[in-house]
Amino acid sequence: MSAPPAPPAGSTERRERSTLRRWLLEGLVDRGSQYSGPHARPAPEHQGKPWWRVMCLTGVDYFSTLGYQPAVAVVAAGLISPIATLVLVALTLGGALPIYRRVARESPHGEGSVAMLEKLLSYWWSKLLVLVLLGFAVTDFLITITLSTADATAHVVENPLVGGALHGWEVPLTCALVILLGVVFLLGFAEAIGIAVVVVATFLLLNLVVVAGGLYRVFTEPVRIVDWGDALLTQHGNPLVVVAIALIVFPKLALGLSGFETGVAVMPLVRGAPGDTEKEPAGRIAGARKLLTTAALIMSGFLVTSSFVTTLLIPLDQFGPDGQANGRALAYLAHEQFGAVLGTAYDLSTITILWFAGASAMAGLLNLVPRYLPRYGMAPNWARAVRPMVLVFTALGILITIVFDASVDAQSGAYATGVLVLITSASISVTLSARAKGQKHATVGFGIIALVFVYTTVANMIERPEGLKIGLMFVAAIFVVSFASRALRSTELRITAVHLDKTARRIVREATAHDPHATIRLVANEPDRRDRREYEEKDLEERYDHHIPSGDVVVFVEITVDDPSNFESELHVMGEERHGYRVLRARSSTVPNAIAALLLHLRDVTGVVPHVYFEWDEGSPATNLARYLLFGVGEVAPVTREVLREAEPDRTRRPAVHVG
Repeated sequence: MSAPPAPPAGSTERRERSTLRRWLLEGLVDRGSQYSGPHARPAPEHQGKPWWRVMCLTGVDYFSTLGYQPAVAVVAAGLISPIATLVLVALTLGGALPIYRRVARESPHGEGSVAMLEKLLSYWWSKLLVLVLLGFAVTDFLITITLSTADATAHVVENPLVGGALHGWEVPLTCALVILLGVVFLLGFAEAIGIAVVVVATFLLLNLVVVAGGLYRVFTEPVRIVDWGDALLTQHGNPLVVVAIALIVFPKLALGLSGFETGVAVMPLVRGAPGDTEKEPAGRIAGARKLLTTAALIMSGFLVTSSFVTTLLIPLDQFGPDGQANGRALAYLAHEQFGAVLGTAYDLSTITILWFAGASAMAGLLNLVPRYLPRYGMAPNWARAVRPMVLVFTALGILITIVFDASVDAQSGAYATGVLVLITSASISVTLSARAKGQKHATVGFGIIALVFVYTTVANMIERPEGLKIGLMFVAAIFVVSFASRALRSTELRITAVHLDKTARRIVREATAHDPHATIRLVANEPDRRDRREYEEKDLEERYDHHIPSGDVVVFVEITVDDPSNFESELHVMGEERHGYRVLRARSSTVPNAIAALLLHLRDVTGVVPHVYFEWDEGSPATNLARYLLFGVGEVAPVTREVLREAEPDRTRRPAVHVG
């Protein structure tokens, strides 16, 4: 009995590569508008989770900042930290909360303020603005991952039970946590709201115990309050100066404003009311607004009390780079007040929620970036798949960790910059929205809040310019990648569907009425006066240049560019009889792709391979290519041919392109 033939050389490797490719691209969707990301699941509007459970998913990002915010606040503002925190809380409840309650109402599908600004502007301006905001959003979410995991590492390293054995291993440990986060998403990130509820409830309960213990100590030892007040007056002279300084330094505490953008991003998970529809999900909006309000109230209470007790109870030298309270002030109090057992429990709870905050930020990235860049043609199509993007973001997280040496303090400036830019953009978007709707009082109110956030953002950038530099580096990287991708994808067939109206269908039928196998001849015409003379001259010129028989029917095709910044769109073709000539008209973001899509559609509905006739474009090829990339016109004939070549590899079925 003969042995079975050996498989061809290299076939095993090809199968393995194909399997790996299928696994990486699993879940890839066809259109950016259908992208839901790991947070969202297509479901009827009345389904979902109760708002308070979704709040816990948001809370792993928002509430986790308690792990490091009190320490960062003392480092930034010193003894003024509690007063500056009061200013921050006032801005949270009086500024950020009303803004995002409005964003939730006007953008209930998780797009957030970025989509609001995109709708308010048009053409390339809207795309450029979105790219800038995406750069800062990526800064926010990526630094959330690296800063949170770095602080989780600090809680491991500084735990008394570890005994300093892991000092010097901060970077490897943080990188390991980032990689572990990436592995979770590669394996598949199932909805983790149930876990988030347990994690958040445990963390908040332990914080309540620690803060309550600290407040008990402060009020049973009133000398601490007296000493703190004396120190403030000694340093700054009088109470008005203290308040003035608090107003100036509170932007340094902007980390406490994080979480609002995530709260809007998870809106699709909030259970709606039975009468909700896709356009009017009133129940979902109401639930999301409760989510935002409750989270802001809880966080505000903890921010004020934790800042107060940590400032009064922990020696300032312990907040330094080598201090035991650096990046973990409440953990320091937990160990000091309640011993190693509860202190270690607090450490474990903090490590868990900080790591889970990274998961929330990763999910935010996977929801946000594929929602825009592939739709703009500014990312490869595989960017719509989760796993390749997880690999990209994980690699960036490792790089950031190494660059910042896993330091919480070093990353806080970049984090605050990303958070503040997003909140400022949200405040501007709701102000413009209120103005567009003629709501004068709302416009004034939101405008004042926007000015406050502009000041806060600018002050933070001046104080910590490294945050702005990092944000601009991400913006520049997104610009380079986006426009390179747009150029590389420029010859894709970007028309998602072709629709012919009744007259257009009749014109196509009449073109082959006498002979089912007759050639369908389209003449590309750039409309000008659209009078009889224009069509007569064009008809004579094309017949002469291309030797078209006088008896053959010629159909003019006219594509008008509407918004060249768009990448994907449907093509609606209208037929028209004008001065005795047949014309097919349409609007599109690009002329060559629209003509190519129309040719392929005509081939499919008639069974006849059509021909199209062009004139050569005047001017430099390089200039024409730039005009095509930016304005959708230019090198029309060669680009149309290239789009057809990529879309139809079979030359016998490919529509013919003639240039004269």
